[in-house]
Amino acid sequence: MKIWIHCVWCVKDRAYYIPHSFHPELLKHFRANTEDKNINLDFINVHENHVHALINMGKQQNISTIMQYMKGESSFWINSLKIFPYHFAWQDDYYAVSIGQSQVERIRKYIQNQDTHHQRITLDDEIKLLEEKYGFEKLKD
Repeated sequence: MKIWIHCVWCVKDRAYYIPHSFHPELLKHFRANTEDKNINLDFINVHENHVHALINMGKQQNISTIMQYMKGESSFWINSLKIFPYHFAWQDDYYAVSIGQSQVERIRKYIQNQDTHHQRITLDDEIKLLEEKYGFEKLKD
């Protein structure tokens, strides 16, 4: 059984940015942590103030627990490094939408190309589009 989930979560208040130089280390950490938790993280990318992930969820897993592991553990880890002059936090909410097998490759490419994508559209505008398209409620910080 395959349950594909495209997840997006943002830095708290979208008030600060994750330095580009830190992206590779953060991505490596996400991969190691999800592997330890038996989460099938298919694809992930970090952009300035948000993360996109494609997860192949197991039948005994739920998205709430997966997001708790990924967001909670990573913010704890980031703060333990003491690389930012502030307390790092992800916002409480996240977007998650299931996708079909036929959409997997398109979503991988979309996640991979976030830098190019956000040269054309801001994150705030993209969130508004997602809220309209999928009927999501506004994210709470």
